[in-house]
Amino acid sequence: MSGRDNPRRRPSEDAWIITAPLALVAVACSTVTGLIAKPPIGGWLPAVLLLALMIVASGPVVGVVIRRQSLGMTLTELPLVLAFYFLPPLTVVLIYTLSSLVTHLRHRLSAPKLWFNVARAAAGTSVGALVLTILPPTEGVGPATWLGLCLAVAMVILVSLTSIAAVQTLLIGWHAGRETFRALRSGVLTNGINVSAGLIVLMLLEQSWWSLVPLAALAAGLVAVYRSYTEFFQQHRTLSGMYELSRAISASGQDGTLADALLGRVRGLMQAEYATLWLPAQGRHPETLLTARVDDPGLLDTAPTGVELRQRAMQKARPVTVGRGVCSDPEFRASLAEQGVKDTIIVPLRSGRVVIGTLEVTNRLVDPSHFTSRDVAVLETVAAHAAVALENSRLVDRLRHDADHDTLTKLPNRRRLTAAVAEAVKIGAPGEVVALLLFDVDRLRQVNESLGHAAGDKVLVEVAERLRACSPSSALVGRAGGDEFLVTLRLESTEAALELAAQLREQIRDEMVFDALTVDVDTVVGVAVHPDHGSDAVALLQRVDLAASAAKSVPGSVQLYSPGLESRSLRRLGLAGDLQRALEEGELEVYFQPKVTLRDRRLVGVECLARWEHPAHGTVAPDDFVAVAEHTGQLGRLTEFVLRESLRRSRDWSHGEQPLSVAVNLAARTLTDQHFPALVRDLLAEYGVPPQRLTLEVTEAGVLDGAERPISTLRSLRDLGVRLSVDDFGTGNSSLAQLRRLPVHEVKVDRSFVQGMATDPGDLAIVNAVVTLSQQFGLAVVAEGVESELMLELLQDIGCEIGQGFLFSRPLPYERLEAWFGAQVDPETVVAGELPRLRVVP
Repeated sequence: MSGRDNPRRRPSEDAWIITAPLALVAVACSTVTGLIAKPPIGGWLPAVLLLALMIVASGPVVGVVIRRQSLGMTLTELPLVLAFYFLPPLTVVLIYTLSSLVTHLRHRLSAPKLWFNVARAAAGTSVGALVLTILPPTEGVGPATWLGLCLAVAMVILVSLTSIAAVQTLLIGWHAGRETFRALRSGVLTNGINVSAGLIVLMLLEQSWWSLVPLAALAAGLVAVYRSYTEFFQQHRTLSGMYELSRAISASGQDGTLADALLGRVRGLMQAEYATLWLPAQGRHPETLLTARVDDPGLLDTAPTGVELRQRAMQKARPVTVGRGVCSDPEFRASLAEQGVKDTIIVPLRSGRVVIGTLEVTNRLVDPSHFTSRDVAVLETVAAHAAVALENSRLVDRLRHDADHDTLTKLPNRRRLTAAVAEAVKIGAPGEVVALLLFDVDRLRQVNESLGHAAGDKVLVEVAERLRACSPSSALVGRAGGDEFLVTLRLESTEAALELAAQLREQIRDEMVFDALTVDVDTVVGVAVHPDHGSDAVALLQRVDLAASAAKSVPGSVQLYSPGLESRSLRRLGLAGDLQRALEEGELEVYFQPKVTLRDRRLVGVECLARWEHPAHGTVAPDDFVAVAEHTGQLGRLTEFVLRESLRRSRDWSHGEQPLSVAVNLAARTLTDQHFPALVRDLLAEYGVPPQRLTLEVTEAGVLDGAERPISTLRSLRDLGVRLSVDDFGTGNSSLAQLRRLPVHEVKVDRSFVQGMATDPGDLAIVNAVVTLSQQFGLAVVAEGVESELMLELLQDIGCEIGQGFLFSRPLPYERLEAWFGAQVDPETVVAGELPRLRVVP
């Protein structure tokens, strides 16, 4: 296809619209001249000599190209001056027209061009002859004669320029005619020099015909000077063209218009009809074939030459030339001639030692009418600059691509996703929403820690491939960062977004095998939609992040954004500084919840729980301030605070002859701290508490996720003599058999199963299985959330040993716990070395 806004061109046969009036002008002016001139014709011997001189002088010395037309600055004005002085006017018209016919026949022009140029020559000389005939006669070679001859030659030049501009305007457009005058401004100087030289020769001949001898020598010198001027002009033009080409390449390399700038200027520099760039497919770059044609403002996606020539130039890494001037591959000449190609140069584009494509020019437009070895050298120089520019352009394109895409998964990154969402929300469509689905990969950190980051990268790449394969074709799938992937698309409703999120999560959920280890790939999904949850990309991405974070609290869930999530997140953000102050000033407290044997209701210990009463926000949930501590680096201080308070109370109770064990909850991140076992050892020694009286509780997700570092820490703690407990068992994806690989002493059944035992046979079966298998592994079992006598009886029936819950007591501060001891513990049962028994269970 041609370039944009390509004007409609007339065929060259339409040149008769200009040729015919020119012929009529020639006939009319010649007729008038023949009637008034005395004599109108004659002088045949000098006419033959001047005809030969005109034919010789008509060879172009300086050539220019106006679109598809080539024009030459010649020496014809010099013999024309002599002819107007020595010959009758109609003889001048005749020999000038004949010289034009011979010259253009020699160039093998098509018939419309040939007859146009002949009519142009005839019309110009007939007008000039008529003007000269009308002027008053003069004697000798004086100023009056100079003026008359100059006017006559000026008429020839004026008619020639006007007719050329007219035919260009007719066939191509008005801008082509305007360019004709602009391009021929430099020719006016040449014409003036030629006329002046003709007048000088005329004056010398008037003095003596022997002046022909020095004039011949002068003519030879003038030819040499003109040839030197031609070479200088061409060199200057080439250097100027190269400079403009370099500037254009530098400017266009940043805006993606390199091919337009390169081909247009290469075609003009080489004065060719076509310039073609070919880059074969490479990596993610498809094949490029673009051609600039002299009369097309845009680029074509075809080439005048066949692919065989380009492939030969690329394979042999050398220029391929076909044509009269230079022909390295003559076997292609006949086939190219059939395609209307008279000559072509194809040079390889090199990047170092690698050939990345070819650059070619086809059909020389000016004299010499064929390419020469000099043109091959020039094009090779241009190709060297072009190759560097193309490689730089590809590098820029690659950098831009990398700036918008994730290096690992090749998916659009967060920057690109933000821009895409911003564009999507600008276009409102009734009955549609812009949905954002954020998939967070579970347990990726544990995979990295256990198998290495290479395995974690494989998990991410696999999730990316699965998500891209399962998502609708209209969706944009990208990596939002870390272990998060975003899918955004238009859907008909929020419900459709939630349904799609659940479907995609199930479709990408599958096992991955690393050597002999199988890893389950699972995700949680946050969902936000425009316009319900935000009007801009930044807000939507922030809110879908909040939804995904909320989904992590319920494994395998799909969470829709709600304003409550944002208020909780903002509240957590505001608590960061307050938590540090609270730890420094002792505003946090430790509450204690009793743990009781279910058979004889003896008090075996207490679970120590951190509580925070904020002066402005009131009671802060433990999940909130523990999350704040994890994200602000204060988790270690918080854990140490609870440990110190728990061990201090355990020491005090021992002095009061009530030796109770204490249990402290640990976050999963604490188990990755290699210095934590040493801290526990030092605190036990500082407070003088036996290690067996300290139980450290870790969540199921924190130890049963395949990672080795938490297990190593647990073994170090076990070696200290500390008891270890798995908290909230049953809520994760692990199996009971995995308990065998853990160095733990106790399992705590999650309250959700305990509280459902009375109404759900499934929950009862789960608790029964946990108790039975744990006892077979030699593990104690603690039931959480015991709140009624019915739950107590059911737990006793299945053999559960220990329980804690509101049936016995809520978590209490230390002062209230002391009072609770006095009210609930039967003093008669307190015997040295035995556990206190509860008097009454409220």
